[in-house]
Amino acid sequence: MIVETLPGGTFTLADGLTVTRMGYGAMQLAGPHVFGPPADRAAAVAVLREVVALGITHIDTSDFYGPHVTNQIIREALHPYGDSLHIVTKVGARRDAEGGWPRARAPHELRRAVHENLENLGLDVLEVVNLRMGGLDAPEPGSIAEPFTALAEMQAEGLIKHLGLSTVNAEQVAEAQSIAPVVCVQNYYNLAHRVDDELIDSLAAQGIAYVPYFPLGGFSPLQSDVLAAVAARLGASPLGVALAWLLRRSPNILLIPGTSSVAHLRENVAGAALELPEDALAELDAIAG
Repeated sequence: MIVETLPGGTFTLADGLTVTRMGYGAMQLAGPHVFGPPADRAAAVAVLREVVALGITHIDTSDFYGPHVTNQIIREALHPYGDSLHIVTKVGARRDAEGGWPRARAPHELRRAVHENLENLGLDVLEVVNLRMGGLDAPEPGSIAEPFTALAEMQAEGLIKHLGLSTVNAEQVAEAQSIAPVVCVQNYYNLAHRVDDELIDSLAAQGIAYVPYFPLGGFSPLQSDVLAAVAARLGASPLGVALAWLLRRSPNILLIPGTSSVAHLRENVAGAALELPEDALAELDAIAG
């Protein structure tokens, strides 16, 4: 499989930065609950090499996955990186000894996180850094000026090329844009959780990417009788139908489904390529909760 055959084609985040809309989320390469090393490191390396072999040019990661573990595996598997491969990372949280996800948004914490991402990925500059705000699945109101300004300062220093946001609302996107350009927004969104419909359309009009995380409702396929029925009728998996629907939802949506299995990676790519007939799309559109 080559880039031209990947579902959804490509999307240009910024000048000189074009990625396949079918990306890969590296979170699951760490151990259980995204903490510690994986049970099979060689399998994790194999998945990443298959990602590149399939023509995927967009890998989403963070140094707080593990922590450090996922980025170190990416470096082991793929460094030195090809010019067409684009790695997007995020900062704004850390891991504690119990595997929790405390916030880490003070300027000195963000600077440390940027340098840890650089070191563990083996890079001199990070191509895209998302500022993670909010909780695990919903934005929290409030100003993001201080942490985003800190990242913009590191961008001016040449440590970061482009900036993005994660788990934010429309007001926070606008606030960030008053400080520095935003190339992508990564929020919780899927067939059944569509709070961001208006934001997606607004970002599309501005040429800004929207990247749904947990796009299938978590680490397992989104549970829905309607989704299951549509998938059965099409001879496909619910997971594949949900991915294909996301690609159809808006041209600025980029997918980053994660897996620690080469077979599941291939299934995700094949599923996203499904052609959804109009009657199926109407049924799926009606799922929104």
